[in-house]
Amino acid sequence: MKKVLIIILFLCTKLHANEFKLERIINGLERPWSLSFIDNKNILVTEKPGTLKIINIFEEKVNSINHNLDVLEDGQGGLLDVLYKNEVVYISYSENRLNGNSSTSVARANFNEYKMDFKNIFRAEPPINSGYHFGSRLVIKDKHLYITAGERGQGMIAQDHTKHPGSIIRINLDGSIPKDNPKFLNKKEWLPEIYQIGVRNPQGMSLSPFDNKIYLTNHGARGGDWFGTANFGENYGWKILGWGGTNYSGTKIGPKWKPGYTKPIKYWVPSIAVSAMVIYQGETFKEWNGNAIITSLKDQSLRILKFDKKRFISEKIVFKGDIGRIRDIKIHETGDLYLLTDKGVLWRMHK
Repeated sequence: MKKVLIIILFLCTKLHANEFKLERIINGLERPWSLSFIDNKNILVTEKPGTLKIINIFEEKVNSINHNLDVLEDGQGGLLDVLYKNEVVYISYSENRLNGNSSTSVARANFNEYKMDFKNIFRAEPPINSGYHFGSRLVIKDKHLYITAGERGQGMIAQDHTKHPGSIIRINLDGSIPKDNPKFLNKKEWLPEIYQIGVRNPQGMSLSPFDNKIYLTNHGARGGDWFGTANFGENYGWKILGWGGTNYSGTKIGPKWKPGYTKPIKYWVPSIAVSAMVIYQGETFKEWNGNAIITSLKDQSLRILKFDKKRFISEKIVFKGDIGRIRDIKIHETGDLYLLTDKGVLWRMHK
């Protein structure tokens, strides 16, 4: 019987001297990217090489689910976000578009624990030969699916509203296009699926149960990571703006912000490689209700970010470097937190 590793961290100087536990649930996952709860004991997990798994978190059972997705694992691409809702599974992935080309694509299927036949409902056009910046987070708000489509390392493509990369996408749950998207109201030249432009690589997205807004995290280049909101018809400015960061060569990109562009709530300079996030609501960590819980890759930290509407208030580092690069985070119905790391471990965080 597998021993469960419990790590108790005392935050005497950081978070009101609270005590919490990190419990290792599953080891040996292969480059996991996302998790989604099916019910209170079963979760779906994606692995970048293309495997979709179902895990019983109480019995520690792991099984693979057959699927028909044509996944091209290339650099940051692979099988990426997964979202379960009302017996339907939505999944984002870098789709093989032949000759080394791929796109951030989204498919849906009726849930089945043995085999799922997915059908594409969105493809980011054009396909691009690059292993960078797929974005790929999924959120359902009302009857719409929101998708983050990274700019694939192409920079100014994020300002081209006739192409999908570098934008936030909004479609109906069946893949059809909402008639109140920006194109049909005040952005006639935009592609019909585009909700917002000017993002680089948004690897975090969450719907707040408090104000019903969608919040994002986005990678800058060498600095300039940010946390902000998804806003109808607006522009975050990449690559006109550098958000405080520079190119990897050290050359200047552009100003941190200027009028006419969406302003994030919080910037990080230098970069922490901000990844997944949730707006917390739960009983386990009641003191965090309404705050953003931010995870990171390079910085390997978990952070609590307090804000009021568009005003940043404070940030606390809960832990840093204890479990490695944190790829995803989700809230269990009990209020406990579940985290996936690049080391192939699923963790439970509780009191």
